[in-house]
Amino acid sequence: MTSQTISLPAAPRPAMRYALGLLLGLALVLTQAIAAQARSAPEGFADLVGKVGPAVVNITTSTTVEASDGPRPMVPEGSPLEDFFRDFMDRQREGQRPRRSNALGSGFVISEDGYIVTNNHVIAKADEISVEFQSGITLDAKLIGTDPKVDIALLKVESDEPLPFVSFGDSDVMRVGEWVLAIGNPLGQGFSASAGIISARNRELSGPYDDFIQTDAAINKGNSGGPLFNMDGEVVGVNTAILSPTGGSIGIGFSMASNVVQNVVNQLKEYGETRRGWLGVRIQDVTEDVAEALGLEAAGGALVTDVPEGPAREAGMEASDVITSFDGTKVEDTRALVRMVGRTEVGKAVRVVVFRDGATKTLKVTLGRREEAEGSVPAAMQTPDGAPEKTEMLGISLSALNDELRQQLGLDGEATGLVVTDVAPESEAYEKGLRAGDLIAEAGQQEVSSVSAFEERVEAAREAGRKSLLLLVRRQGDPRFVALSLDEG
Repeated sequence: MTSQTISLPAAPRPAMRYALGLLLGLALVLTQAIAAQARSAPEGFADLVGKVGPAVVNITTSTTVEASDGPRPMVPEGSPLEDFFRDFMDRQREGQRPRRSNALGSGFVISEDGYIVTNNHVIAKADEISVEFQSGITLDAKLIGTDPKVDIALLKVESDEPLPFVSFGDSDVMRVGEWVLAIGNPLGQGFSASAGIISARNRELSGPYDDFIQTDAAINKGNSGGPLFNMDGEVVGVNTAILSPTGGSIGIGFSMASNVVQNVVNQLKEYGETRRGWLGVRIQDVTEDVAEALGLEAAGGALVTDVPEGPAREAGMEASDVITSFDGTKVEDTRALVRMVGRTEVGKAVRVVVFRDGATKTLKVTLGRREEAEGSVPAAMQTPDGAPEKTEMLGISLSALNDELRQQLGLDGEATGLVVTDVAPESEAYEKGLRAGDLIAEAGQQEVSSVSAFEERVEAAREAGRKSLLLLVRRQGDPRFVALSLDEG
């Protein structure tokens, strides 16, 4: 029997073993990336459209429009034709009757018992609302409630059979680049689907509670109120607006995020109206110079400019506090705070962390209701009148308040502070918007009712090594903070 020698490969050297391991690792990463891309790019949307489409509806509204007088002919007063044309126009109006105006939009069913979500502007001022299903069935709808601030309305239809419906998804987990599907009634053409990706997140158009998803899925007039779906068939947005110079889709559409919509819908369903939390402060963003003036390490949070009677004042919050955390969540800016407070239930006691005098302080605030506080007016500060002193500092001319200045500026007897009588056009103060007639209520986070008090605050800031001084400025009752450089005289 012939013996054979089997040669085995030599063991790889350490460097070779490292190189082989690296190549295998790169291959694995590339394989996973390719697999992930394959999963994220759907072969088609037919199955998804078939699954969610029956819950999407066309909405038709009818509104009574009163007849208008229309243009009148220009006839010289006293002319012989004046009576003739008056009688002619009166006869014309007698023959006119109120007309009906129709509008079209979209919506979607969120429960088998017939609750339907759409845009407020789709059904605004409507006398009659009808809902048409993909099956061809048309039902009359009753308006449950609306929220114009986020342009959402909740309708209800009655049906003998359970209705097809869709559920809300979590819009906060959606990422730019993910696929989405829009279904609606564009241009009154009936059931239509379009697909695209999320182009941007957290867009703001005009409202304080805006949180729009931007998408390039085709959205046109008539798509308003329709749903924007993720690939699991969940509603992640309500199609609301388009940005277009022509009025048609150019690939920039906006859908209100589902997490905003769902909170509103739940309130409309339970109360027939919204009940948003109210903190009771006026706020502004913290800029770099304001942060330096306050001693903050970085710009961020929401700077409190005024604290009227309300929950925040009762909890001990003060003007010039910087709100850095609300109910355990970091506050990035004023917009984030407004949205967080608005989403929080009325009556809830929340912990609010503020930065004050170089340190943090935690306050416990029981939120009020925003809708009940819409007309609240900040209480005026009460300090004695100062002498009519004057000074020029930091590019502004200041004068203490007296009765004459109060009358000129329309201020009540309780108003206090220093009046800006002039601003140097080349100064930083002018660049930052200070103008004659503004009232400086605080300097360096302390009230100032005399020129000497203002000068003391400037000197104290310089001695503390500050590069700028924070001023609380009021104009026609509206407060804001302005940080001025101490380098100016």
